[in-house]
Amino acid sequence: MIKMAAPCAKAGLHVRASSRIVICKFTQLWLRRNFAMSSALGQNATAPGSVEEIVIPKKKTWDKLAVLKSLASTVNRDPTASRYMFQDDTYLTPRTAAEFKMYSLSLESGRNAAKYIIKSYPKFFQKDFAEPHIPCLMPETLEPQIEEVSEAALVERIKLRKLGAAVDLYDQLLQNGTAVSAEITNDLLDLICVYGDLDPMQGEASKEATEDTETPKRRGGDHRGANLLGRVWKEKNNAERIFNLMPERNERAYCALIQGMVKYGAHEKAFSTYTDMLNNRLTADVHTFNALISAAPNVREAYNEKWSLIMETLKHMEEQKVKPNLLTFNAVLKSLQRCGTMGRMQGLLTLAEMKALGIVPSLATYCHVLGIFYKAASSARSPTKIIYEVMDEVSGKSFSVQDPDDTQFFSRAMRICLDLKDIGLAYRLNGLLGEGDNWQLLGDSHQQSMYYGRFFNLLCMMEHVDVVLKWYREITPSLYFPSSHGLKDLLQALDTDNRLDLVPEIWKDIKKLGHANKAEVVEEVLALMARDKHSPEVQESFANCALDVKKAYEQRDRVKMTLEWTASALGNVTSVLLAASRTQEAWDMLELFKRNSRVPTEGLLEEFFTCAQSTNNPQLAVELVQLSNSFSLPTTPRLAHRVAQEFQLSDEQKKALPELEASDSTDSSGSESDGSETDNEYSKKE
Repeated sequence: MIKMAAPCAKAGLHVRASSRIVICKFTQLWLRRNFAMSSALGQNATAPGSVEEIVIPKKKTWDKLAVLKSLASTVNRDPTASRYMFQDDTYLTPRTAAEFKMYSLSLESGRNAAKYIIKSYPKFFQKDFAEPHIPCLMPETLEPQIEEVSEAALVERIKLRKLGAAVDLYDQLLQNGTAVSAEITNDLLDLICVYGDLDPMQGEASKEATEDTETPKRRGGDHRGANLLGRVWKEKNNAERIFNLMPERNERAYCALIQGMVKYGAHEKAFSTYTDMLNNRLTADVHTFNALISAAPNVREAYNEKWSLIMETLKHMEEQKVKPNLLTFNAVLKSLQRCGTMGRMQGLLTLAEMKALGIVPSLATYCHVLGIFYKAASSARSPTKIIYEVMDEVSGKSFSVQDPDDTQFFSRAMRICLDLKDIGLAYRLNGLLGEGDNWQLLGDSHQQSMYYGRFFNLLCMMEHVDVVLKWYREITPSLYFPSSHGLKDLLQALDTDNRLDLVPEIWKDIKKLGHANKAEVVEEVLALMARDKHSPEVQESFANCALDVKKAYEQRDRVKMTLEWTASALGNVTSVLLAASRTQEAWDMLELFKRNSRVPTEGLLEEFFTCAQSTNNPQLAVELVQLSNSFSLPTTPRLAHRVAQEFQLSDEQKKALPELEASDSTDSSGSESDGSETDNEYSKKE
């Protein structure tokens, strides 16, 4: 038994060792199948000696508004909602462009009133509830704290923009024999030149004045901007006086004086001061050269002389080793718009030179190029294709504000698209507006209204009505308040594609947008509904719309302009009601003719006569003859004769017609006798 047990023990030990080996092999295989599936682990498995390198990413600095921007990207614009600035108060929801301006000014007025209270009574607003601290919500120190006559008091008044007080204090320092440092004198001179030697208007009053002058500035150009602002450069003002009192006139003083002269319209004097600066062997900075270039067209009359002066200024920049910037080239291109046909060739050369220097153009650059090649009155006749090259350059790019004229690009480019009647180009331009933050460069409310107004006008001319209505619902009223001209374009688009059944729906929008008191729009609506015959359902909706239009004429408002009935408007309402078989309501409209001293047309009376025939209503026909007689219409006898011949009249109805028939027979017999007399005379002559 012992001999037999020894081999069995050896066999058991061998099985246990073999099982361990099998388990180890299985474990390795299982690990490889689960953890060596990636390429990197597979490489490590094949190359056990290699070491994987861990790359630590660089720390990313997030924008403070990154979270808000991410959240904003998940929300689309609601085309039916008002703008964000009006969402705090549902009453201030504008429906028209006039209401938009009024409500915007109301909001700004409220903010200004709150700022005035805080600034006038700062002691009541000292407790800071905000965590963290928000400096702009706390009262500002606007009154000088230093009373004695010193340079520190002068610096304080300059920082507070107290121009008049700063000039008075400067004079007191000179009278006391106190020397004012050149740096502080330059600061005072900068303040005077920026505001044209007048105290800056506090609060938002200056902004409102600037907004009121934006429209004429766009029409007349910046060379008259000083006069439009009500500020001009006066002879021997405080800026010139302080400049002449300076013991050493440095470059900064000259530059400030020249820029102030250009800003407020003293262009020739600016060039004279620049010549004096050159005689003193001083160098101007790039901002001064930009101002001189923009003033050059106002100093010379002939186109070639203007360009010669611009070139001379640019040569001075090169001689003085002043490197031009983006605003320099934009000033050149803007001035070339006033150099006639010469500006086209020079404009392209300027743009090429700009790119050669590595200066990236802004939207204002392209705006000025378009202004050179496309004049307002001749865009459609211009054979150039520069607009397409410009769009190829800017497509797909996001721009930021680098020039005040950047905001004029979109409205000018859309005007060119409208003149060329190129809807594809307009779509490309509108796509550019959606790139990045380009929508911020659309400009103020006036430029935005011009852009969308031209775009919508082009859509109404070139696109199918379904596409027009799609865009109409998308941009109105969140982005665009259609004018009366825009609504007429929409009505004409409905007429072109034979979709007049939508006119009642558009009339509701006309009322919401505040154009129900515009005679040209209302009469266009009535004319379209009364022109053709439609299905009974459409005619019924037209009749309801016509009665709603009638209410608009009957309204009397002391503030808004009211409508006055015209013969065409009365006739169209009556025709629409007759087409919908609303005879009594149509007959009531005839009473309005008398009340408003208007005369119905023969065609309208013919429609009533046809209605009386179709309904076999002799009483209506007799009353129609009597109404025609009351208006003393020449067609009355003929109409009475037709009634007598085509209707079966009662005795009472016949009694109402003898006089009219008699006059009709008299006229006919008179015409026959005249004809017989003419025949007798002709036979005698023969």
